[in-house]
Amino acid sequence: MDKKTLDQLLDPVAISRAESLGLNARYIVEGYMAGEHKSPYRGFAIEFAQHREYTHGDDTRHLDWKVLGRTDRYYIKQYEQETNYVANILLDGSESMKYGSGKVTKLQYGKMMAACLAYLVLHQRDAVALGLFDTIVRDYIPRSDNLETIHKLLTRLAAF
Repeated sequence: MDKKTLDQLLDPVAISRAESLGLNARYIVEGYMAGEHKSPYRGFAIEFAQHREYTHGDDTRHLDWKVLGRTDRYYIKQYEQETNYVANILLDGSESMKYGSGKVTKLQYGKMMAACLAYLVLHQRDAVALGLFDTIVRDYIPRSDNLETIHKLLTRLAAF
């Protein structure tokens, strides 16, 4: 992919504007990797969340011995697990996307937005997948959280 196409799809000014909007995942997400978003699951990880009463069958490794010493009651420490957000970006390439005013069509604008969103999602260590379609799915890039994936995404967007 040539430098001109890259500059058109991933404009540094557009990215800085989008970053100032604070495009972070605001929802609790269920993921499979450690990331910067809170999970609905309770685990035994890094950040303390709460205590709960011990019930038969719980792992005794997670007992809070200090609480037991003070209260003579058995409590389990629970921690928050962190997960990654997975963004699925879908871009329509049907005939209606050829409409535009001036030099920029809806498709070109959509490509720029998809590239910018993918970069921001990957930059915050989350995963992104890209689907390009018109009447059928023309191309699909499976989810990845590697920032190096941005070059593959931009190449596929430019070719679409």
